Parts: sequence; C-alpha cells; structure tokens
Amino acid sequence: MAQAASSIQPSTYQNFIGGQWRDSQSGETFASTNPAHTQEIVGHFQLSNVADLEDAVEAAAQAQRAWAATPAPGRGDILLRTALLLEQRKEELARLMTREMGKILNETRGDVQTAIDVAKFVASEGRRAEGETIPSALPDKMCLTLRHPLGIVGIITPWNFPMAIPAWKTFPALLAGNAVVLKPASDTPLSSLKLAEILHEAGLPAGVLNVLTGPGGSLGDALASHKRINMISLTGSNEVGRRVAELCGRDLRRCALELGGKNAVIVMDDADLDLAVNNITLGAFGTAGQRCTATSRVIVHGAVYKPFIDRLVAAAEQLRIGDGLDSQTQVGPVVNRGRIRAIHEYTQIGQQEGARLLTGGNALTDDSYAEGAFYQPTIFGDVHSEMRIAREEVFGPFLSLLPVDSYEEAIAVANSTEYGLSTGIFTDDARLAFRAMRDIESGLVYINAATTGSEIQLPFGGLKNSGNGHRELGADAVNEFSEVKSVFISYPTHRKH
Repeated sequence: MAQAASSIQPSTYQNFIGGQWRDSQSGETFASTNPAHTQEIVGHFQLSNVADLEDAVEAAAQAQRAWAATPAPGRGDILLRTALLLEQRKEELARLMTREMGKILNETRGDVQTAIDVAKFVASEGRRAEGETIPSALPDKMCLTLRHPLGIVGIITPWNFPMAIPAWKTFPALLAGNAVVLKPASDTPLSSLKLAEILHEAGLPAGVLNVLTGPGGSLGDALASHKRINMISLTGSNEVGRRVAELCGRDLRRCALELGGKNAVIVMDDADLDLAVNNITLGAFGTAGQRCTATSRVIVHGAVYKPFIDRLVAAAEQLRIGDGLDSQTQVGPVVNRGRIRAIHEYTQIGQQEGARLLTGGNALTDDSYAEGAFYQPTIFGDVHSEMRIAREEVFGPFLSLLPVDSYEEAIAVANSTEYGLSTGIFTDDARLAFRAMRDIESGLVYINAATTGSEIQLPFGGLKNSGNGHRELGADAVNEFSEVKSVFISYPTHRKH
C-alpha cells in the first residue's frame, strides 16, 4: 500500500551553468511530481530554452582547453573525490530519487552505487596508458598513438536511471578531457542537478559540466544540432535515437546511441524452474519493468511450459506494490500517468491479438493507489512472435510468454525482433549454453540469469536497432569520448648542414 504523501515544501531548482546556479532566460519553470503521489511536487525546475543552451555551450568552450590541459591523473582525482562524496550522501540521494522516479529504495540505492562504482572505475583510468607505442618499418623512427578529447560533449539521459546513466556517460567524458552539457529527462531532473552539485564540491572547475533542465523536444533538438557541440551521447527510445542521429548526421557530428530492447529469456526443458522464476520475476517487474534491459519475453520449452506458467504467475501475484519509500514494497509505480495509458494500450492489443491474459492487465485505482501511477504486473501466455506484444517495447511491468518445441526454435524466436540488447537462457546443458553464446544476437548474454544486472567493467550496448554500434563502460569507456592521434617521430643519426 502507498504511504501518505510528503509534506515537504517543494523547492525551485536552477540550471548549473559556468559553475553558477542560474534561472532560465525563459523565466518559466515546470513541476516534477512523485509518481507514487502525483499531487506531491518534488520540485520546480527551469524551463530552459535555446538562449540558456548558448550560455552553457559558451561556458563549456571557455573551460574545456584548461580542463584538457589538466593531467589525466588530476582529472581522475576529482572523480575519486566525487565517489567519496556520493558515498557519504548515498541514502539521502536514494530517497530523493525514489520520490522523483518511483522505484524502490533498494533499487535507488543501487542506482547511486552504480554512480559511485563508475566514478572509482573511471578515476583509475586517469593513470592508465592512454595510447600505445608501435614499431616503425623505417630506421631511426618511432611511432605512437595518443588520445585527444573531442571538445564539448552533449549528453541526453532518460528517467529510469536518473543518476547511474548520467554518471556513466559524464564521468568518462570528463576524464577524457571534454567539457559537458547535460540535459536530463524532465521526469527526473533533480538527480542530475545533485550530481553536478557534488562534482562542483569535489573540485570540478567552473564550466566543465553544465546542466540544463527542460523539454526533450525543443531543447534536445537544439543540443543535438548545435554547431559547437562535437558529440552527442543519448540513451532513449528508438524514435528519439533516429531523430538525434538525423540531426547529428547533417553536420557529421559523432553520436553514440543506446536505445531500446525487447529482451528475451529462454527457458529450456532441463532448466532449474525455481531459479528461472525468481530471476525472471525480478528481471521483468523490477523497476516496474522500466529498464532498457528488462525481461520482456520468456521463450519456454513446451515440456515445462505449464509448470513454469503456474510458478511465474504465482510469483507475480505475490509481489507487493506501493510507494518505493515503504521498505515492504517490491514494485513501485511507473514514472507518470501517461505511462499507465501507454502500458494499458498494449494490454488491449494483446487481448485483441488473441494472447491469453494470465494475470494483471489493469491500473491499480482503489483507495490505496488512487494518488499514484500504479499498474499490475501483467503476464500474457500463448504469445506468438509475430504479435505486437512480442515485438514492440512496452516499458512497463508487462511480460509475454512464447512456447517453443526446441532449442533451434527458441533461438529463432529470440532473434526475431529488431532489437538485440540483452538475452538470457536457463539450461543445465553446458553444450547449449555455449551454443547460445554464439547464436544469440544480443550485446549482452546471460547464462542462467535474467536480462538485467550488467557490470561496469564490461562493455554495455546492443546489436541491431538497440544502438548504433557504440559501447559504454568497460575498458573503452573513456576512449568513446576521444579521438586517436597517430604520431610519427623521426630522429636521423646525421643532420645535413
């Protein structure tokens, strides 16, 4: 059940430009509300416009050269101090994030912890070799490579991981010597502003990071098409990704896109069903299904289809739904009431397509939930791969079950969508596990686990329409935000006079 709404008086938050907190030149603000209590305003935020963007870009341009000239270990030291400050404020930030976005405290604590871990990981990258020395084919000559910052990086982030995703884009961009203009999602701007506050406290020079809040349409388009911005890094929907790619392509601007998924888990006839049910329940309904890696399809071998359904439906129906600040809650609200309508449209589509609704399928509207944006964990059975609910990203607590008769059919169904972000398989057959590693068309592959739970020291990203080939995190996290220089040094033995 939902807790009572907070009586905290909402604050008005400013943009962060050139090391200062500033009002938007528009003179307007917008409200962000708590999705568990939609009448509760978390804060008022600046409705930024193109004039604010120009100020942010100018501040970034003024700061970037000096920042790039700072030795990389020194840049890393600031990120390490940022990690320590995030650790000190972890619980405060997690509670703010739950009010802002809705997911439960254990998940928002994990969101902040990811930012902490990324800061520590990227900080250490400041002391690694940034290039390599390569033998020359000629005498008295040396060849090497260096990394060169891009300049100004524009970052556009979604609402589902309000601190983790801004951190895992911003920290590597900063370590590489770039200045950043960050635009967080309008549903969750507060976490990014808090991140900027902490980076500033850690010693980040003024203008190296600038944060603007405002609409994704007009402000995002202006950011993606700005002539002085050298790269755009976006996590968002495929629709937005195509728009950003189009805008960047006009100026040959680099863009890194992390987009959607229709992530599948295969459950083979030899799988540990209890293990599979426990993992899939978390993968499908954790964060109310609002993760790009959320488990959206389960492809089940016919020999275990009926017992698997029974266990999974029972597990879903036992989930406690409510305010994420309640320690007993297992599934929080979706991010806003608009998401309720979008998810319910897919419930109606599934019924029209002839799939069998096994549980859920409605918004929660009784007195305990009336103030919030809550939707029941929903499972459809007897789904076929050509149905829309098996092909389109729902982004909510919504799961489709597809029966198959063999491993080969399971792989074909898993690979049948336009997406290729994350796929898992449950099997005790080592041969099938290794075949799956080869056969699955996804950037992330899980063996005996659901589709969530990536680790920062590994590359993150998808195949096919789940991105445009870039990878975040891992050993190349910093390299993504820099260019390679090849350097040729000649040192002839004799000089001619």
